[in-house]
Amino acid sequence: MSALTMQLFFSVLAVVALLGAGLLLGARLFGSRIALLREFEFSVAPIAVWLAWSVATTAMVGSLYFSEVVHLRPCRLCWYQRFAMYPLVLVLAGLALTGNRWLRRYARVSALVGLAISSWHYLVEWFPDLEPSNVCALDNPCTTVWFRRMGFVTIPFMALAGFLAITFLLLARPQEG
Repeated sequence: MSALTMQLFFSVLAVVALLGAGLLLGARLFGSRIALLREFEFSVAPIAVWLAWSVATTAMVGSLYFSEVVHLRPCRLCWYQRFAMYPLVLVLAGLALTGNRWLRRYARVSALVGLAISSWHYLVEWFPDLEPSNVCALDNPCTTVWFRRMGFVTIPFMALAGFLAITFLLLARPQEG
């Protein structure tokens, strides 16, 4: 497959992850009043950790594809996002298999840290003047936009969507009684 095809593929996955996160947020906010949103959350809850694991795994594979196959150099903020995402693959697998509450806490914190970094990175792409001169290397600035699909999907946006989806999947509530 060509790099353009893969860009579009991962861009569509990011938008789907963002829509799923939006539905889960809607279920949290309006689930008591909108039965369809409540049912969506209840149907997702039993497999939420495995879905979060699949999001983290897909994000890791995508980032490795873009850096190792397409040879796009990750900037410093990209590396920080990788530091938050890559361990989630193992942590979420462990959580899905054991249900360990400490792993859940670690996953939530890691997803929130990654969400903050990717949000800032996405903002810096759109507003380059926000980037302090000492954050990224001069030869590989964090403001570099390697591609922009659908007018808004960039690599940091993909990470942002992934972290947001993982965060809300980890908050999904199972149906009570």
